[in-house]
Amino acid sequence: MGWFEKSITKQRSFIEDLLSGPMSMIADICASNWNNRDRLSLELKYYLQQNVDFRCRLLYAIDKQGRQYSSNISDDEINDARVGQDLSHRPYLDSFTSGDSAGLLLSDVYIDKHSHKPCITALHCVRLNNETVGCIAADFGLNDLPLKNVHEIHPHEWRQIKGDPSIRSTLFQQTRSPSTMDEHIDEVLDVLESLITEQGIFHAKLHFPSSRATLWTSSDPCRYRLHVLDEIINPKVCLAYEKTPYPEQAATPVTIVHNVLKAFKLLREADETIYLRAASLNIMNGLVGLNFSCDGSHYMPADEFLEKDLKFWLGENAICINA
Repeated sequence: MGWFEKSITKQRSFIEDLLSGPMSMIADICASNWNNRDRLSLELKYYLQQNVDFRCRLLYAIDKQGRQYSSNISDDEINDARVGQDLSHRPYLDSFTSGDSAGLLLSDVYIDKHSHKPCITALHCVRLNNETVGCIAADFGLNDLPLKNVHEIHPHEWRQIKGDPSIRSTLFQQTRSPSTMDEHIDEVLDVLESLITEQGIFHAKLHFPSSRATLWTSSDPCRYRLHVLDEIINPKVCLAYEKTPYPEQAATPVTIVHNVLKAFKLLREADETIYLRAASLNIMNGLVGLNFSCDGSHYMPADEFLEKDLKFWLGENAICINA
């Protein structure tokens, strides 16, 4: 299981633990009042009034056939308009209508058609005389739940992502047009190396065709700086950034920053058809990002990037880009 799936699994487990007790209590209320629909709605409304921390947007009961059994209960009202509607098409109801579920179940996250925000539905079976008669459902906006920090460290692994197929289909009808940045590439890379190794830039991206650079600083990571060529080519741009020691926690060793930037130049100039359009380096997660003329993108650890030769990228005679 990857970091993405692990993060989601942890978050779902946290939500289940958070809602298990309240949903079980509400299911007991339903069981005690199942045969009196009006009383059931009043009791559910009373529960919401007495438990303000249970911030669901909507509470409603569903029978074993997948039809809405109770009114829609919210903080504001008891609404009978949806009683009897068929909800059996909702995929998360399968286990309840088949009798396979005996406790709490969470739906997948979905976009609510009214609020247009991410939501999740919690369900708990309702049992009467040892028989499952339906379930109680509670709809939550994700921003109503106290989600926890379940961050998993992003793995340093190579990923390839295909882009626009229409660009790939016309690849051999195009050739690289040298940009102004290409004409001054050595100056640009010298300045960029200083900014990364000495002045707090932890993420830098070069856009070769448009001759611009976007930079993120460790002192203000939520905002990026955009530089056109006249700015990034001039060493005085370094005056705009404070001197900052290279971070000890950086995943990219300072000793290989120069070689990574040198490799960007090589991939930009090596071929007139398959060439680098944009390249980035993030020293904190240690990843290099590459976008080629075929609209293919690669993300890989910086050290692994330096191990690849031109034959790997272009099919030419093997030449190590770290040479």
